[in-house]
Amino acid sequence: MNKSFYITTPIYYPSGKPHMGHAYSSIIADIFARFKRLEGYEVLFLTGTDEHGLKIQREAEKNKQDPKEFCDHISKKFKELTKILNLSNDDFIRTTESRHFKSVEELWNRLVNSGDIYLDKYSGWYSISDEAYYDEDEIEEINGKKISKSSGSLVDWVEEESYFFKLSAWSDKLLEYYEKNKDFILPVSRRNEVVNFVKKGLKDLSVSRTSFTWGIKVPNNKKHVIYVWLDALTNYISALNFPDTNNKEFKKFWPASVHVIGKDILRFHAVYWPAFLLAAKLPLPKRVFGHGWILSDEKKMSKSLGNILDPIEIINNYGIDQLRYYLIKEVSLGNDGSISMENLKNCINNDLANNYGNLCQRVFSFIKKNCSNKIPKSKKLMDTDKKLLNQLKDNLPNLVKLMNQQNLNEYIRAVVNYSFETNKYFNDSEPWAVKKNDPERMNAILFTTCEQIKNLSILLNSIIPISTEKVLETMNIEKKKISINLIENLNCFDHNKELKKLDILFNKIENDN
Repeated sequence: MNKSFYITTPIYYPSGKPHMGHAYSSIIADIFARFKRLEGYEVLFLTGTDEHGLKIQREAEKNKQDPKEFCDHISKKFKELTKILNLSNDDFIRTTESRHFKSVEELWNRLVNSGDIYLDKYSGWYSISDEAYYDEDEIEEINGKKISKSSGSLVDWVEEESYFFKLSAWSDKLLEYYEKNKDFILPVSRRNEVVNFVKKGLKDLSVSRTSFTWGIKVPNNKKHVIYVWLDALTNYISALNFPDTNNKEFKKFWPASVHVIGKDILRFHAVYWPAFLLAAKLPLPKRVFGHGWILSDEKKMSKSLGNILDPIEIINNYGIDQLRYYLIKEVSLGNDGSISMENLKNCINNDLANNYGNLCQRVFSFIKKNCSNKIPKSKKLMDTDKKLLNQLKDNLPNLVKLMNQQNLNEYIRAVVNYSFETNKYFNDSEPWAVKKNDPERMNAILFTTCEQIKNLSILLNSIIPISTEKVLETMNIEKKKISINLIENLNCFDHNKELKKLDILFNKIENDN
């Protein structure tokens, strides 16, 4: 069994500062990466910035900066965001790095050698904002301006000499691949969208531009710049030292396990990228997961609309674990979802402060007062104790399956329910009522509850890592020992060690009056 796992975020376009959409994609990828590590996998988690193209060049000119200088400044903000979001990424790639240039040039040469690239003239609609080409039926006219139906971005008519990739030649091969690999594109709605698009027939894709200079030059024709998406997508293999396909990293991690992307760039990842790879005779990624948009005022966030939500501001006010939990719990992963400050507060209060956080505080406080601050041993568990523990453990394979299918919403719903049930078990068992007459029973209740807290903390660790690691550390379980396998271990507590001090995990948020 291959115990390696390679996951990527979208390659972010640093034409402006990071927003909530960037944070959402990154958090999703981070959760999957962390969970696979808990399963014992060797994980490579990649994120980074896509820094070429006309849009960047124009933004740099606006700011009276050299494009590279402009990118250095903005990319730094994205790199800083990885720390703020508490991401566990192993690499951060920039498409202005020399390792990336080598990979792009090699991929280009492979496409030329395969006969899939030819020189012609391009004429059609192009969006600078989206760095995308659109057919006539994909645009509409509003107030005298041509815009993309899907993104709302302005499009311009472009005519210039261009190299083309024979995308049309790969329609059947792509459809065949989608049919044989049903989970290649998830969720199913995205898969259906891509299949329908390809079935309509693919047109050859313009893969170079002459109207600007900021990008990777076409080998042997320096007046052309390689199309930004052919350039950008290559980051997934340039991070693995391609074209050296015999190196340790490439052999271990390619093909990628999951590309986590927003639905607006699905076509690039599920149509163009696989076609490039097929033409270059390289393996395709195992999965492309296209999540929905985070909406602000029921609209996609964009600089032009002025509705961008700042994740850093929310984190400063409420906390990073709180934001991570809310985005995963309340936003259906495959669909668009709006952020509501009211819902965020309620989620923090109900699920984190009153449920998981309160459970940990109550149980540990009781142990401190009644058990010399040590988790008690238990000689005999009753059926009610075993039922609580076995419900979770028996469902563990299904929970793992849900996570590995990127079904985060069902996963977290199940785990939260176990947390509520544990609270109910603790209340109904009333250890405070039995401690005098039946201390053994009290010990069994406390042991069972601590065992369940341990299990819940492991299952929530990939989502709220800071808080759960505090809880497990309180129970004298080191960070390096946290794993899914530990859930099956009933003997992992050191009963001779005192519990460490646990500060309040989640402050309850008072509603504004």
